[in-house]
Amino acid sequence: MSRPPTGRSHSGAKPGTKPGATREQVERRERFERARRESLRADADGPVVMYGWHTVTAALQNPARRVRKLLVTENAARRLTDEGIKSTVTPEIVRPSAIAERLLPDAVHQGLYLETDPLPAPAVEDLPAQGVVLVLDQITDPHNVGAIFRSAAAFAATAIVTTQRHSPDATGALAKAASGALEHVPLVSVQNLARGLAALKDSGFLVVGLDSSGDADLAALNLRSPLALVLGAEGKGLRQLTKETCDTIARIDLPGEIKSLNVSNAAALGLYVASRNLAR
Repeated sequence: MSRPPTGRSHSGAKPGTKPGATREQVERRERFERARRESLRADADGPVVMYGWHTVTAALQNPARRVRKLLVTENAARRLTDEGIKSTVTPEIVRPSAIAERLLPDAVHQGLYLETDPLPAPAVEDLPAQGVVLVLDQITDPHNVGAIFRSAAAFAATAIVTTQRHSPDATGALAKAASGALEHVPLVSVQNLARGLAALKDSGFLVVGLDSSGDADLAALNLRSPLALVLGAEGKGLRQLTKETCDTIARIDLPGEIKSLNVSNAAALGLYVASRNLAR
């Protein structure tokens, strides 16, 4: 009887794993992907990575952005020229694969890759006491946070406040999901969320936490501007200290059997309800 191969096939292979791949090959690929993800994480001196048409062109048209590097395919370069979008640095014309190899396998770059410096970030104490601010309590998924940025820009939110830890960097997948919104909504990072909320209160903000178990319906509350809406992570929701720091905890009444939403959907609906409420 012949001996089986030294490397056994990985039966629980993840999507993207080649059929028949050995455990060693799968583990090697996973180490490679982890290293690539780490390489895309922003650090104090590293660039912000952006890709995709809307994300990159919005950044190129933002005079506050300091561009370090721009890679474009021939098709994307022609489109930039046709639409009159210019860069402060000379773009490098590359093949699509040269961009793809810098990104995660599922990234859709549309022929554009950009490296820039982070935008200047205001302190929470310096935010103008007007409009609506979104506060994110340890929401870690970059796609959700990017989608929240997009909704915030659509509703002209004043800013988004996140924690320095347990929050994704404003780069890569977050920037792609935001679809240009990072250029329109300031991102404020605080070391301690409870102290950040206290600073907003000191500036006159009404601080309302959103939770499906809230006692009051957001639409029925007597809201006022400036307003801060606080959202918690999916599953965990708002942390206890966050709840205690809010002026009130409100829910968004829904007519169906499911009473909770994906956090990015909850943010969009919360902004809509609050804007209608404030306009009364």
